[in-house]
Amino acid sequence: MEIHLKITSVAALIGDPTRAAILLALADLRALPAGELAKIAKVSPQTASSHLAKLMAGGLISVETWGRYRYYRLASPEVAKVLESLAGIASPAPVSSLRQSEQLKALKFARTCYDHIAGELGVSITQAFINQNFIIENSDGYLLTDQGEAWLNNFGVNINAKKNHRVIPWHIDWTQRVHHMAGPIAVGLTNRLFELNLITRGSVHRSVKLTEHGYDFFENSFRISLPKDKL
Repeated sequence: MEIHLKITSVAALIGDPTRAAILLALADLRALPAGELAKIAKVSPQTASSHLAKLMAGGLISVETWGRYRYYRLASPEVAKVLESLAGIASPAPVSSLRQSEQLKALKFARTCYDHIAGELGVSITQAFINQNFIIENSDGYLLTDQGEAWLNNFGVNINAKKNHRVIPWHIDWTQRVHHMAGPIAVGLTNRLFELNLITRGSVHRSVKLTEHGYDFFENSFRISLPKDKL
């Protein structure tokens, strides 16, 4: 009974449209102020504050104070995983405008999910890692091979010191309906892609774009052919 109550409590928190919008806005790991979250959720600051308090009480988000400002972030990677999983089984929301259509296209192509790459690009990278024997699938994720570890270290992703560094969890990608890599290695790879200017932040919140250099890199290194209009 206690587990049942916990599940219904969390489900009720996530099930509210405003709170769901706030949680999804935080799903790329970045901490955001209440005012920005209010704009994203299209509610007043007072309404956003009320919802943020409920999410904090439910343990889904945490808050950091920087001087006079308070910034909110997801409480753990598990919350992001639950959000992506729920989005993966939910029916697609109807698109009512050209702007919404363009935003959805941007997020489908590439976005950050708790600071790792998701969407078409994330799935393509994961499949390329499998094809090149950098990772192999097991029952609940992937295992990093010696070849994959050597490539990552050479690329500038230092993983030798990470605990259980051979294990790579997976997430169900809500737009592609298949798995993509998650966890510390995926985060390290994503950070390195940003550092080398192979990818950059898009104009849509959480979206990611390719640079010219990045397009060539993915095509030459992994034989990933991506649409030029994503540059």
